[in-house]
Amino acid sequence: MPKIGTLALMAIDKNTENTATRQIDAPAAAIFDILSNPQRHAETDSSGMVVSADQGERLQKVGDIFTMNMTKEDGDYQTKNEVFAFQEDRIIGWKNVENTTAEVKVGAKWLYELEPVDADNTNVTLTYQRDELEENLLGMTEKFDDDFLAKSLDSLAAAVAGTDNPTQKH
Repeated sequence: MPKIGTLALMAIDKNTENTATRQIDAPAAAIFDILSNPQRHAETDSSGMVVSADQGERLQKVGDIFTMNMTKEDGDYQTKNEVFAFQEDRIIGWKNVENTTAEVKVGAKWLYELEPVDADNTNVTLTYQRDELEENLLGMTEKFDDDFLAKSLDSLAAAVAGTDNPTQKH
C-alpha cells in the first residue's frame, strides 16, 4: 500500500464499500421518519456538505426523486437523488444520481438498514456503495470511510434525540 509520510493510502475502486453500525436509543419508526424526510437530512450529515432540501416530499417508495442543496470547498451545488431501496421502518437507500449544477453523473449510494433491538432501541447500519460511481469520481469519495459513516450515525442519533448536530453551521 503506498504511503505518504506515515499515512497509508487506501486504494478506492467500485468494489470498495464502507459500513458503520450503531445502536440508537429510539424506535425504528422514529429513525425512519427522519431518514424518509429530505427536509431533515442536513441534521444527519456529519460532513457539513448537506445544506437543505430543495425539492422533495417525504420518501415513500423506490423511484422517488429529491433534490438537495449542497456545499463544498469550491462552492455550492445541487444533487438529484433517487430512492433505490425502501421498506417502511426497516430499509431506505438513495443514489446521488447527478450533481445537477455541474451536470455530472455521480452514482454514489447511501443505504440505511434498521434492525429493532426492542421497542425503544434500534441497530442502524449505514453503507456507502461505490459500485455505480463514475470512475473519475472515485478519488473524491475517500473521506466517506467507516469513521465518517460512524459520525453520520452519531448525527442521526442526535437528530432523533432532538439535540443539535455539532457539525452543522448555524
